[in-house]
Amino acid sequence: MAQSEQVLTPVDAVVSRMRALDAALPDRDGLAVFNRVYLTVTEAVDRDVDAGRFADARAAITLDVRFAERYLRAVEALLEERRPPACWRPLFQFRRHPGVRPLQFALAGINAHIGHDLALAVVDACRALGCAPVDLEDEFDRVGDLLVSLEERIREDLMPGPDLLQIADPLTHLLGAWSLDRARDAAWTAARALWVLRRLPDVAQEFTERLDTAVGFAGRMLLTPLPD
Repeated sequence: MAQSEQVLTPVDAVVSRMRALDAALPDRDGLAVFNRVYLTVTEAVDRDVDAGRFADARAAITLDVRFAERYLRAVEALLEERRPPACWRPLFQFRRHPGVRPLQFALAGINAHIGHDLALAVVDACRALGCAPVDLEDEFDRVGDLLVSLEERIREDLMPGPDLLQIADPLTHLLGAWSLDRARDAAWTAARALWVLRRLPDVAQEFTERLDTAVGFAGRMLLTPLPD
């Protein structure tokens, strides 16, 4: 293979799609705000895979790609004027609202992706790899740790200023009601439940729909327009 040639991995492919989306969207668009955050996370996972920080690189790549594909399919539905999952609708509907701050957009997207997509991505990956969720727990935890490590930086980068430090600021109260750690724990529990329910497709479908609706409701609360 010529030195200039590059092998496009599955992670590279989803990173490329996110970069294209970033280039196409206005900076202030709420979807663009979340997409930049998620692109940063996915690039970090890609670097960790390349550096050998995952014990099972194949499992990590499979989980990461199945996870990203859930988000990208929701975006495709938006762009093609189809109905996206309920968890993504608040972000898509409020993405241009002038009263919603960038940090709210970022966390609403993370809420949708962790609260709904992650559990389903674990099941997707298990089916692809022929394993159970417990076999992906290390990869799940590693990806979750990356998200948590980035959360503080995300909040710092997108803070509206010193007002956030004031206890009376509505944003302080709003963001204090949501936790990435709790969302990640709930996603793992949901993934295990869905795996057990896989032989009961009607029940699994109902469980998934209820999860989608509940996560969408939380996202709508995170996107409450706030005064300047």
